[in-house]
Amino acid sequence: METDATGESDVLLQVNDLHKAFGDQEVLKNVSFQVLQGTVSVLIGPSGSGKTTLLRSIAGLEVPDAGTIAIDSVRVDYAQHPGEKQLRKLTAKIGFVFQQHNLFPHMTVLENITEGPIVAQHRSPEEADTEAIALLAQFGLQGREESRPHELSGGQQQRVGIARAVALHPRLLLFDEPTSALDPEVVSDVLTVMRDLADDGWTMVVVTHEMAFARQVADHVAFLDGGVIVEQGKPENVLEHPQEARTQEFLSRILNPLAAH
Repeated sequence: METDATGESDVLLQVNDLHKAFGDQEVLKNVSFQVLQGTVSVLIGPSGSGKTTLLRSIAGLEVPDAGTIAIDSVRVDYAQHPGEKQLRKLTAKIGFVFQQHNLFPHMTVLENITEGPIVAQHRSPEEADTEAIALLAQFGLQGREESRPHELSGGQQQRVGIARAVALHPRLLLFDEPTSALDPEVVSDVLTVMRDLADDGWTMVVVTHEMAFARQVADHVAFLDGGVIVEQGKPENVLEHPQEARTQEFLSRILNPLAAH
């Protein structure tokens, strides 16, 4: 999320001067950043810092009050009150992985994954089924095609949620704290899938408190607090040598919770 030194064509996501308020509370204040194609960007910060609202705004799940969001050549200016058609062009390029899985409980695992490709993208059921089965095998869920979500563990449900997002062939994958609702012993399964996606070249923006993942997988890290990006850069700089006092305090509490009290 730094200045692109390799040419504008490598910028996949561009966010400029984004503002969002809920009533009198400003949640995003003049937020600007960019994400390069094929990179992983991690958003960190305390609860209420604006990181999830930023992610949901990019995904079209929240409507910013002002600012622009562009993916590839599709640009939306929220000060101009964009129409539904323009918003759909933007959101069609995005896959979103929720914190709480959000699978359809009445559908099988296979149906959860193929619903979007068949209904929204008008792909054939045969093609959608073939790809979904391959994704399930890739994510360690072979043989669970006909299972219902309630028959799966939380980690398995989250991996189905990731497969559902990937099956849409988005340009950008967004993850909203994908491991925060999981038991500790299954967190690594989900993070491994995400690391493999990064290795495959997927462009990802991840909201997470998993600092080891940020260190090992992220190309860029941004620390948000109070609705602004306080500090951003390469993970080794932001996480190991933060320059801003607010970043230092946050990381001290996350990395050494007992020492912070």
